[in-house]
Amino acid sequence: MKNIIKILLLILGVLLISCSKGEKISVIEEEDIESQMIEAFREGYEELDKGDALYAAKKFNEAELLYPQSAWAPKAALMSAYSYYSQSYYSDTIFELERYLKTYPKHKNIDYAHFMLAMCYYEIVVDEKRDLEPLLKAEKKFIFIMDNFPKTDFAMDSKFKLDLIYDRLAGKEMFIGNHYLKKRKWIPAINRYKKVVEDYNTTIYVEEALHRLVEIHYKIGLTQESKKYAKVLGYNYQSGEWYKQSYKVFNKNYEVKKKKVKKNRKKGLIWKKFKSLFKFK
Repeated sequence: MKNIIKILLLILGVLLISCSKGEKISVIEEEDIESQMIEAFREGYEELDKGDALYAAKKFNEAELLYPQSAWAPKAALMSAYSYYSQSYYSDTIFELERYLKTYPKHKNIDYAHFMLAMCYYEIVVDEKRDLEPLLKAEKKFIFIMDNFPKTDFAMDSKFKLDLIYDRLAGKEMFIGNHYLKKRKWIPAINRYKKVVEDYNTTIYVEEALHRLVEIHYKIGLTQESKKYAKVLGYNYQSGEWYKQSYKVFNKNYEVKKKKVKKNRKKGLIWKKFKSLFKFK
């Protein structure tokens, strides 16, 4: 009986020693993988700083794959996305961001990811008169940011970008409305100008839209309707050039002097924020 107990104790001791060695080997391997991942991240950051964005993106992807359980992994995924964004590879950026949001839905920097995604849609708009889809996607994403991250800088900049988007959407309506106006298609033109007045009344185009409604209604004999829009224009923009144009509709001898209007634009936050968020330490 004593011999059996000794044998069992010996076997148990061997097993414990074996497990202990296995744990040590596992820890060493894990530390080695983490050091490789950090090195890949460092190399990616350095290459991005030098301007080689494509190689940097590959190194960040490599870092993420080396140790996907690490806290560095979601940062590497975002850095890969930013690398593509910095060189205007928007389709690659969108792919990386969508993958990041799906893989790390609770990461602390998802507000940054959503903002960068919105900016990608905004930047790829070539001609909103022909293709509205990217602009509408950008609009939806900026609204999402304002609703879900209202106290961030991204929400503030999203509000500004939405104003620019509404300017562009209103510009599309004005473009089509002016086309119908030249073709003397009064009703379609009126519908386009009314959409600007009703849906985009904070944009730079609302004054001209009101004037066109004054002008068209007067031409087709709807004088009272024309005066109604003239009153709205006068009440809100009495000192504006388009009000003076409308005034001339009813007073033919009135002379209008034209002035050039300058537009101000504001830079976004993508390039301002990324170093503060992901600076290599």
